[in-house]
Amino acid sequence: MSDVQVETLSDRATLAIRDRLSGKPLGRAATVLLFSGPAVVASIAYMDPGNFATNIQAGAKYGYSLLWVVLLANVVAMLFQALSAKLGIVTGRNLAEHCRDQFSPPMVMAMWGVSELAAMATDLAEFIGGAIGFSLLFHVPLLTGMGVVAFSTYAILWLDRGGFRPLELAIGTLVGVIGVCYLAEMFIAPVDWASVAVGSTVPRLPDANALTLAVGVIGATVMPHAIYLHSALTQVRPAGRDDGERATLLRFSNREVLIALAAAGLVNMAMVAMAAAAFHAGHSDVAEIETAYKTLTPLLGAGAATLFLVSLLASGVSSSVVGTMAGQVIMQGFLKRRVPVWARRLITIVPAFVVVGLGVDSTRALVLSQVVLSFALPVPMIALLMFTRRRDLMGAFANGDALQATAIAATIVILALNALLLAQTFGVAVPGLS
Repeated sequence: MSDVQVETLSDRATLAIRDRLSGKPLGRAATVLLFSGPAVVASIAYMDPGNFATNIQAGAKYGYSLLWVVLLANVVAMLFQALSAKLGIVTGRNLAEHCRDQFSPPMVMAMWGVSELAAMATDLAEFIGGAIGFSLLFHVPLLTGMGVVAFSTYAILWLDRGGFRPLELAIGTLVGVIGVCYLAEMFIAPVDWASVAVGSTVPRLPDANALTLAVGVIGATVMPHAIYLHSALTQVRPAGRDDGERATLLRFSNREVLIALAAAGLVNMAMVAMAAAAFHAGHSDVAEIETAYKTLTPLLGAGAATLFLVSLLASGVSSSVVGTMAGQVIMQGFLKRRVPVWARRLITIVPAFVVVGLGVDSTRALVLSQVVLSFALPVPMIALLMFTRRRDLMGAFANGDALQATAIAATIVILALNALLLAQTFGVAVPGLS
């Protein structure tokens, strides 16, 4: 280990990463933990309250039949998060910065506008969702819950003053809380595992409303702000000094993406399965988080309902932190402007207070926010494909033909679903859907 004075947890992590990159052997468990962080932080975007809203509706109304959408969205998410991390590790610059450098000013402003809208829609879902969880758990007004979530967000963001590691550990702990809650729910809910297998592997959309939910699920799962953020999270960690070290960093990054997003995908599928098991047979009209909580108590008991709210609160607080971080990355990357975290937090939560103040159905707002995200998603996806295939930027790490073709196919699927939803919204008949 180096003789340089180590003052913080982040300093110790940095030195240990440098030692490992230099060839010093470490235990397998220590190595895994050492290189874990960015994908874990990004994964919370795939378990945010928007997922709760869309997954509850999908399971309650359509049973297990939309599980394949969750699985597909999660596989696509793995691919694009891995590409985002690769862009940051190889080039040392994040996706928003590359967009600013490579595109014309009018295009940059347009991309920033769409991405900023997506960030605000994200905060709407995350902030309101966490507030709903706190409000129901402690029986206080929703506005009180919003205040508590805002304070909690600031408190966790303050950990960033100690470097990257404390914040990563805090988010990782909240991710663990969500995972444990839904693992317990699977032992409580009477899940039909045969139907889970069929719903996960047989693609079908029962009707036109299922299309709206399917796009909402994708919007809630493959997140634009997470794609921007992941490339930036790699910038605060030790950079590779040559291609050998960059290859090592990429190897660990890909493993982390696979594990973290697989866990997030299982949580999402558990949400749908629990809603299908609890609500589909006799309560298929359950569409609101509040109604789901109140219905869970007599159906599965107070324990299941409490676990549901604890996971929702952990999701809302952690994803709100991640949303604020992503908003900073987007603004600074596109505009070269950095605002104080408290101001950024204030700007992005104002719409949430407006929605609640106007008495808008909070769960409906969550679902619609996810549809907004789905339409914003092609912007970072297409930009990421353009940059990661360029050898002048990526060198030996540029996407190969097979990887590029797979990523293009995934993008086409997302764009096709968005086009179908747009057609449906404007009353255009969609073949095969009633």
